[in-house]
Formats: sequence, structure tokens, C-alpha cells
Amino acid sequence: MSEGRICVGAISGAYGVQGEVRIKSFCAQPDDIETYSPLTTEDGTRSFALALIRPMKNGFVARIADVATKEQADALKGVQLFAARDQLPHLPDDEYYYTDLVGIEVFDTGGTSLGHVKSVQNHGAADLLEIHRADATATVLLPFTQAAVPTVDLGSRRIIADPPEGLF
Repeated sequence: MSEGRICVGAISGAYGVQGEVRIKSFCAQPDDIETYSPLTTEDGTRSFALALIRPMKNGFVARIADVATKEQADALKGVQLFAARDQLPHLPDDEYYYTDLVGIEVFDTGGTSLGHVKSVQNHGAADLLEIHRADATATVLLPFTQAAVPTVDLGSRRIIADPPEGLF
């Protein structure tokens, strides 16, 4: 992914027959997604001028300039929407953009490498770090809490974890 872009949402399909789309926002304040318009694809080759029309369950109904038919809207289903990193707010010290955590090596409190962060997931309850272990093909889901992950050092690209007993 481009270092200059962060995924802020996705198009989840058409809404109606007039070219409107359903949008999922990944922003802390969901309606902030509109303020980052125009949004782009990950590689920056396509741009989308986005206007939110109304909220709906799990997202928003939105209009995208130059999308006038249901077929055009359907063709955009699954497209991830990216904002320029410099448009996004600076985060407090204890908050992170998911993209900044991917690839960071994870160590236990004794300095032993546990693997690296493959992804950050949230299935509704809390954030989970998906750790790809160097010695295995399987991944481990580590709760991204202060207790389980006391130290995140983005500068040195290291995470210190104190995982629950038996997780690793």
C-alpha cells in the first residue's frame, strides 16, 4: 500500500436505481469520511468525489460524481476508499492507524520474537492483532489491550506483548 494513503472506507454496493452507493466508513467518527473527499483507490488511479446523503444500518447512502446508474454503482462494489494521510488527524500517543501496525515485529516481555503483525481485526468486541508466527503457518489473534500489548514503538517498529497464558 502507498505510505501516503490510509483506507477510510469501502463501497459495499448499489443503493436504489439512481446510482447511489452504500458506504462503510472505517473512521472513528463515521461521517468524517465525507470530509476526506475526493477519495481514491489504493493505487491512486481512480478518484471518487463522495457526498453522503443519509445514514443507514452499517453505513451511509452516498452519491459519487459520475455514477448515475445502478450498474455503475454495482461495478464499484468492494472498492476500498483511501484518503491522503496528511488529511487525517494526528492521533494521541495511545492510538494508531491499523496500517502503521502491519508488518511490525512482536516480541514477548523477555525479548523473544513472537512474529509480526499480519493485520488488525475488529469483530465487534475489541481490536485484535493477527500475529504471523515465524515458526508456523498459522496465525494467532492477540487482544490489542493495554494488558496484552503494553508497548508499541512505531519509531523502532517493535511491539512488546505480554500475551495471555497459553496463547503462544
